[in-house]
Amino acid sequence: MSNAMWTRGVEWLAAAASDPRACKRGWDQGEGVALLEAGRYWDLVSVPDRLGLLTLDLLWRPSLPVPGPTLVDTAAHRVGFFLPPDPDSRWIGAGLRHASSGAWVAVPPPYRPSRFLEWVIPPDGSGALHAPVTLELALRQANGTLAVLEPMSRSEGLTGPPPP
Repeated sequence: MSNAMWTRGVEWLAAAASDPRACKRGWDQGEGVALLEAGRYWDLVSVPDRLGLLTLDLLWRPSLPVPGPTLVDTAAHRVGFFLPPDPDSRWIGAGLRHASSGAWVAVPPPYRPSRFLEWVIPPDGSGALHAPVTLELALRQANGTLAVLEPMSRSEGLTGPPPP
């Protein structure tokens, strides 16, 4: 990412704060994490990390637009996808969390990780977000793949192949 993209990403993300200047100061001088309200500029769909990382891999296809901002929380083992705000949307699924209006999301600055939070795809300042339909289809496909792989990994054991 170029310096201009970093700067635009910082400005775009900080705009979600009630005080963007204080938000940026907090990123640089404070804890390095800001609590931003969802629902104004973006919503967030958060899923368990295995599902989220496989979903992100499916979204990196040449036929699809570049995926939107995506955040990983290594402490909670979750991946968060930023998508357009939609107060009427209902995201339902095992382990799925939807943050919209009235919910708060902890985010590091786009230019570095902080604590357990790290951008896999930082905001570039263009306002590009994940397309909800594309994200939903990728989540379904990833979930189906994991449903097939889980029984296979259990039957083979986690320590490797059976002894000869």
